[in-house]
Amino acid sequence: MESLTPTEFNLVYNFLSLAIAVMGAAFVFFVGARGNLAPHYRVSMIVSAVVVGVAGYHYFRIFQSWEAAYALNEAGTAYLSTGKPFNDAYRYADWLLTVPLLMVEAVAVLGLSKGVRGKMIAKLSIAAAAMIALGYPGEIATENSTRMIWGTLSTIPFIYILYVLWVELGKATKDESGEVKVLFRNLRLLLLATWGVYPIAFLFPVFGIESAAALVGLQVGYSIADMTAKAGYGLMIYGIAKAKSEEEGYIREDAHAPAPKLAPAE
Repeated sequence: MESLTPTEFNLVYNFLSLAIAVMGAAFVFFVGARGNLAPHYRVSMIVSAVVVGVAGYHYFRIFQSWEAAYALNEAGTAYLSTGKPFNDAYRYADWLLTVPLLMVEAVAVLGLSKGVRGKMIAKLSIAAAAMIALGYPGEIATENSTRMIWGTLSTIPFIYILYVLWVELGKATKDESGEVKVLFRNLRLLLLATWGVYPIAFLFPVFGIESAAALVGLQVGYSIADMTAKAGYGLMIYGIAKAKSEEEGYIREDAHAPAPKLAPAE
């Protein structure tokens, strides 16, 4: 990449900065909110916190790499390459860790039996890791044909994940209350909608979008999808866990604790 306009550079810069803030805020919320849940659902919040924590770290590294890769020219009209490559591989390192954990969240929050839970987590985690691993060679490919081959291979485990989420987990949740069923349905729809952004952004070069626009579109699209698929997804996991905790009659331990006494005014 030779140059970017100030608008293009700043658009990516601001979205990367926003992603760091969102992941950090979500981490604080998930850690603090776990006490609102029955003990056996708190693991879902711990996993949610790990997901956004890992994502926040990688976004910080992406942000640093973006800053280092470009510098504003003397005229202030363009950002020119500094010769330092922009390292977007941080995204795939992040996804390889966090996407399987997103699957763990979805299973953990349902409170399934140990045998069913273990099998579901294994299936979804392996498929998620395969999806990311197969997508990376296409991401770095310089030829559209190679990009399409790896993109197609990556789609196979993605379809399998959808099958498990909709069919197998759908059967496992048939006895849940109406509210939990609706929340879990919305969770799956959110996952489908956000994950749908990735292949669109992945195919920008194939669509013939010019290099600068493709780079900017990739970074903005991936950032929006990550914020929704990690922080937003975690909030929905929290909603399911909270609903199930309330159905089971859980009341937070300190909910009825007496208010602290104030010192008398002098």
